[in-house]
Formats: sequence, structure tokens, C-alpha cells
Amino acid sequence: MMNQRRGIHLDQSELLCKKGCGFYGNNAWQGFCSKCWREENQREKQKQIQEDWALAEKLQREEEEAYASRQQKPQSQSTITPFSKFEERKTKEKSSKVHTVTKFFTPSTKTPLKKDSVFDAQSSPSPSSSAGRHSSVDTDHATREFIDFLKPLKSGREIFKQCRAFTESMVYKRDMAADELSECVQDFYQNLSERLQTQFKGSSDHVESVMDEVEKYMMTRLYKEVFCPETTDDEKKDLAIQKRIRALHWVTIEMLCVPVDEEIPEVSDSVVKAITDVIEMDSKRVPKEKLACITRCSKHIFNAIKVSKKEAASADDFLPTLIYIVLKANPPRLQSNIQYITRFCNPSRLMTGEDGYYFTNLCCAVAFIEKLDGQSLNMSSEEFELYMSGQASPNWPQASGASSCSPGSAALSQVHKRLDLLTGLGERQERVMDQARQLESDLIDWTDEVEQKVQSVLESFPAETKNPTETTTEGTSAASSAIDADNIENELLPPPLQPQVFAG
Repeated sequence: MMNQRRGIHLDQSELLCKKGCGFYGNNAWQGFCSKCWREENQREKQKQIQEDWALAEKLQREEEEAYASRQQKPQSQSTITPFSKFEERKTKEKSSKVHTVTKFFTPSTKTPLKKDSVFDAQSSPSPSSSAGRHSSVDTDHATREFIDFLKPLKSGREIFKQCRAFTESMVYKRDMAADELSECVQDFYQNLSERLQTQFKGSSDHVESVMDEVEKYMMTRLYKEVFCPETTDDEKKDLAIQKRIRALHWVTIEMLCVPVDEEIPEVSDSVVKAITDVIEMDSKRVPKEKLACITRCSKHIFNAIKVSKKEAASADDFLPTLIYIVLKANPPRLQSNIQYITRFCNPSRLMTGEDGYYFTNLCCAVAFIEKLDGQSLNMSSEEFELYMSGQASPNWPQASGASSCSPGSAALSQVHKRLDLLTGLGERQERVMDQARQLESDLIDWTDEVEQKVQSVLESFPAETKNPTETTTEGTSAASSAIDADNIENELLPPPLQPQVFAG
């Protein structure tokens, strides 16, 4: 059994961040957690900026030296603007433009809104180009729920203003790369979380509840802009993983050595619920709700394993079963949903807790499916390729060896016995139909033969023609005797009585 699982076994240390911080890592972050990945990314960007800056200074110096060598007059030397002054002038021009645009979009402070009407004014649809997005039922409902949640808070108005302003600004960034959009959202999460930590004096539960509502409000409004954006190849990856799962339709529960007996009604029900939950993930808009679907799916898997084995499930049992569920479900837009959660979910939820653990296992399951080969299923590469191409199908396990992998093998063998029986019945039915068609042909031939014989007899003994007068006489006598024709006992009756004369 351990030998059969060598391709599926996953050590729990492989789920953690490879930097050793103790949080869960992610394949999308190259094995880092979100915190370490951001630090590593910032370090790489800073290094790249320094290298670009050094290259720019080097090129500027070379240009100045080349320009000075071409000029003979010393006064021409004084017209050269130093690189530092040139950069200072460009910075001032850029800042002035930014302040101009900011003033243009910033509401005037001379006519402040009334305190009691801040939420109402902010929650009403704006006449901007994003009015179509605000008109959706989900967006309006999320806005109302967010306002009701923030009303009891002292700084609720300020939080709502910041969230609304940020979501409005993201509309103008729809052409940015997905990683840049993710960085903007994650920076906003981090800054708001730090301010809330200061305000609530370290009450992490309170901060998490506020951040959950912030994520729900923002991601419901930004869903159409940031889910599977056109600047990414998420859709291409979705089609690739769907095609891959369809090609692996022949993989059975025995090949993965999944310790689940679907013959048990409770286990079968848990498997169906797990498949339903992982498919339902695509219908949710908020990353937290998508994670909740993954968590429910995982809990149903653990329950199915527990009922089948009659003992607590282990991590070695969970991952193969999760792979089996994903193969059976083939969830829609699987890669897009994983990338969406990775990019825009509250990072603390992915780093710790059961949501982070189950999500990390799902990422590992998808990565395993993408790299699945014959060695993982204990078969040769040639046999694996034949199954993948559809040129052959795997042999069904025999009853002698089936019990070594799963209790459901006996049921599978019974199914195939019944299939063989149905095949035999079909052949018998074909033979019966052939005989029936032969009998019908024989009946037709016999009928034709009888008709021919009758016709030949009639031709051999033609009917005699009689005189019309005789025919009339015979007809009259026949008519006179027709009255008593049906009385077969008429000849046996005694003669009628004769009248006699008595002398008086």
C-alpha cells in the first residue's frame, strides 16, 4: 500500500512556506506565503530599480562626455543641464500634474455633507461610467449590508469612504496587469488593517470581522474587473486543466487507492456533497465564500473517509481523495478561481487556519493532476499513454486482487458480470429475431404454395353449366323445402292421422 502511494504522498512540511516562517505556502507564490512573497517581490523590484537607476546614470554620463567632446567652445559646456537638476525638474512637473488631477477628482471641502446623510449619499449610484456596475442586485445588496455593518462603528463613515474611493479608482486601472491589481488590493488591505489594529488596540477578532466585510464589499463590486482579466492567460489555463481532467476519465478509485467505500449510503452522500461544493465555488464572488466552498468540500471528504475506515482520516488519505473528487467534478474555471483567491483574498486567511490548509491542499491536488504520469499510478509509461490517447482502457480488477485496494471492488466485479449477462441476452435476442424472420418467410412460402394447389384443382375440375328451366324448377323445389330444411328429424315423424266416419 505504501508503495502504491509513493506518487501521491505529500509531506505536511511541503505545504508550509519554504522560507520557514511557519505559514502555508502557495505554488502561485513559488512556495512562499503571501507575506514572504510580498517581501521577496519588493526586494526584487527594489533591486531592479537600483540597477535601472545605475544604468540610467551611466548612460547619462556617457552622453554628457560624448556631447562635451564634440563641442569646442567652453560656453557650450555651460548649457548642459546636470542629470540631478534634470531629474528634479521632471519630478516637479510630474507632482504638479498629479496634484492637478487629484484636485479635479476631490470633492470640495467648502460644502461638506451632513453627517447623517453620509452613508446615504455614498451608497447612491454615482452618475459616472461605473453606474452600470452599481445597478446590479448583488452590488446593491453588498453595499447595504456593508453600510449596516459599519453604522455602529465610530470610524464607520471613514472606512466606507476609503473603500468606496479605492473601488472607484480601480475602475481606471482595469488595463493593468493582474499582479499589479493584486498588489494594489493587498496594499489597501494591509494599510487598512494596520489602522484598524491601532484603533481597536490589538483586538484581532474585531479587525478580522471588519476586514471580512471590507473584502466582501470591495470584491463584489470589482468582481467583473478582476476575475479572469483579459491581461492574463487564466482562461487558457482553465481550458487546459479541463481537457486534462477529461483525458483522465479512466482513472479509477482503485488506481488512486482512495480509502472510500461508495457502497455505503452515507459515504456516497458525502462524495456527492463534496463534488457539489467544489463545483459551487465558481458561483461565488467573494474570495472568502469561495474558500468556504473548499472547506465544506474537504470536511465532507474527511467524513467519507472516517465512515469508510471507521477511524479518523489522515493527511495521506485526504489528498488522494481530494484528487479523486476533483477528477469526478471537473470544476468550471478551476484555475481562474484559484488565481482569484490567491490574488485578492485577505492574506491572513490563506496563511493560517483551516481555510488556508484546505486551499493549499487543493492547489497541490491540481498540480498533481497536471503532472500525473504512469509512475504515480503504478503503471508503465506506454500503458499510461495508451489510456490517455483512448486506444485502450484499463483492465477491471479481478475479485482475487480487488480487495487489496478497496472494498468496492466486489461490487465492480458484480457490475461487470451483469454486463456480460446482458451481452449474452442481447445475442440470444438476435438469434430469436433471426428465427422469427425465418418463420415469417416460411409462412409466406406455404401460403403461396397452398394458393397454387387450390388454383390447379379448380382448373382441373371446372364447374358444370345447367339449363335455366331446370335451374328454376330446382330453385322452386328447393324454396318449398327450405322451410323444413333445418329440421333433420322430419323423416322420423309418424304419418299424419286420417279422418274416420262413425255410424250413428
